[in-house]
Amino acid sequence: MHPGVREVAAIGVPDPVQGERVKLFIVKRDPALTEAALIQFCRQHLTGYTVPRIVEFRTSPPQSAIGKILRRQLRDEEIAKAANKPQT
Repeated sequence: MHPGVREVAAIGVPDPVQGERVKLFIVKRDPALTEAALIQFCRQHLTGYTVPRIVEFRTSPPQSAIGKILRRQLRDEEIAKAANKPQT
């Protein structure tokens, strides 16, 4: 719904404390759009547990041949990142 967003995909990413957290992948329409402004907008329009904690801006998301965003591929990328992250 945000006017500064061209495309968005939301996925759950692994979180050691809560199990999963909401992460957004955003393609901007407005170059001035910031993570803080987007999260504030979400707080006004979404319930508390659905507000994203993590936002990643991309120039384009992975898409199928018909233009559908491949959320499974985004999730697989995040799982691979979490597996390669050193544990503290």
